[in-house]
Amino acid sequence: MNRIEITAKATKIVDRLKEENGELIFHQSGGCCDGSSPMIFPKEDMYLDDSDILMGTIADVDFYMNKDQYEYWKHTHLTIDITEGRGSSFSLEIPLGVRFIVHSRLLNNEELSYFNLI
Repeated sequence: MNRIEITAKATKIVDRLKEENGELIFHQSGGCCDGSSPMIFPKEDMYLDDSDILMGTIADVDFYMNKDQYEYWKHTHLTIDITEGRGSSFSLEIPLGVRFIVHSRLLNNEELSYFNLI
């Protein structure tokens, strides 16, 4: 059972970014504004520590979330999508004139049980 998925449209952007930049990593930090949006970076440029939780792998890229942000999202299923418009972060997709966004829904009882949230 997955906690996170990605749309086909967003996968195309990730694939392009992998071709241009090599191995990547998604991270959602929980800061304000664009900091709470999913961002993608070259894997070697991202420092992870005990405050980062692996949410899953999408488009062959690990997706991490800061544990403070996770507390807000832990009862939801996330779908990473892409939308037109420039964000103001250092995420790799920004120069393409697009940015990653999150669509969410509450986990159902079966999912809550599976992820030990009830």
